[in-house]
Amino acid sequence: MNADQTTRRELDGQVALVTGASRNIGRAIALALADAGAGIAIVARADQAAAEAVAREVEQRGSRAVVLLGDVANEADADRLVGHAAAQLGRLDILVNNAAIRREAPIEALSFEDWREVMSVTLDGAFLMSRAAIPHLLSGGRGTIINIGGLTAYTGAVHRAHVISAKAGLDGFTKALAHELGPRGVTVNLVSPGMIDTNRVHASSGGEPAHHNTTRTLVGRRGTPEEVAAAVMYFASEPARFVTGQTLHVNGGAFLP
Repeated sequence: MNADQTTRRELDGQVALVTGASRNIGRAIALALADAGAGIAIVARADQAAAEAVAREVEQRGSRAVVLLGDVANEADADRLVGHAAAQLGRLDILVNNAAIRREAPIEALSFEDWREVMSVTLDGAFLMSRAAIPHLLSGGRGTIINIGGLTAYTGAVHRAHVISAKAGLDGFTKALAHELGPRGVTVNLVSPGMIDTNRVHASSGGEPAHHNTTRTLVGRRGTPEEVAAAVMYFASEPARFVTGQTLHVNGGAFLP
């Protein structure tokens, strides 16, 4: 732990659950929240070794960690994941819905099964995890839900009808929950990354997205997972308690709303 971490632990005593936390953006989010003092529930679908590696990094930062495996798109799993996180870490204050599947296929070749798989993890998973978490977020008096969207939900792209539809749905879901939960002390916001330098050699990602070959940033480079995590950290922080129902674009100027 460095000197800055010892003086800026603004989330001490709080607990965050991060889905899809075993790699890339999810890992960076978990570590950023841990740096701020939050205990972290690291949720992954199946890769226990990778999730446990992140847990060790969290603990090296002086924060508590628990690894939970399950399918966020399964109702019973979502309830179990949230319940175990709150039971093992004592409470739940922050939910980050990061789990997603990002594949590509021309619309004529896109099966309904593939469509439903992407929608179920990205959109249904956010719904199920949020619904399960809300009682815990309300009981703490300072709850926060942060959804992780995506650039193409606003720009469109080829061969990503299922991914774009799911991510665009998260935008509407964020606004709907902000209306319902704001009066009860829970903020709900969305971080939308674009052109982030991540390792996509993974079965669920399908490799490098085709639209990356035509999309350019104004700053002349791709972003990092840590820069996305910084945006999540803002929404989780005390200065953001008056911010809800909003989208923060982290894309280097590739999209200007």
